[in-house]
Amino acid sequence: MTLKSKTFTQAPLPFMGQKRRFLKQVKAILDSCPDNATYVDLFGGSGLLSHTIKQHYPQATVVYNDYDNYRLRLQNVDKTNQLISDIRVIVANSPKDKRIVEPQRSLILERVLEEEKEKGYVDYITVSSNVLFSMKYVQSYEVLAKETLYNCVRSSAYVVDNYLDGLVVESADYKELFSKYKTTAKVVFLVDPPYLSTEVGSYKNYWKLKDYLDVLDVLDGTNYLYFTSNKSNII
Repeated sequence: MTLKSKTFTQAPLPFMGQKRRFLKQVKAILDSCPDNATYVDLFGGSGLLSHTIKQHYPQATVVYNDYDNYRLRLQNVDKTNQLISDIRVIVANSPKDKRIVEPQRSLILERVLEEEKEKGYVDYITVSSNVLFSMKYVQSYEVLAKETLYNCVRSSAYVVDNYLDGLVVESADYKELFSKYKTTAKVVFLVDPPYLSTEVGSYKNYWKLKDYLDVLDVLDGTNYLYFTSNKSNII
């Protein structure tokens, strides 16, 4: 008997802009789409949309464009869990959701710097989620060291097992990926670009209005599901 893989209702590691609040609507729309189509997630982000579609339609081909290299974070989750576990010990006697004071603050920064020097990798977005004010993210030790730290350390380890199972993983500019799949029979494109006016600190590239107009032009005449934001400059 084959065990059904876990269905994630949010990305297993923190990510700005994941669409967990819209999953119910996505599934409702999918019910009117072919169960054996090719779904191409042009701006894959955390992979949550791709994962949701593959769980909903196991027979479908689902292409996840991991342009931000979310896979690297998933692959290093054991290191990240150990780092967060050590931080959890440091703040064991610190008030929850309150500012972390000395000497705990310095101990945390020392532990993070040690991780970077000895292991060569730190998932700063996940670390940020545990020691910075809600929804604030940094990408380097230098920036983290300047921030006020808060004790919002989660109590359990991150679990990422089988999250990307069954997906076709790509890593390319969305235009290249579109060109690759645009002539595929029964193809549906998922379009969730970075937003113009929302927090973009965890994205590699900053998007401008022209980029949105390019997306709309590229998609003309195709089947697609487009996500926007009421905080963006275009709707």
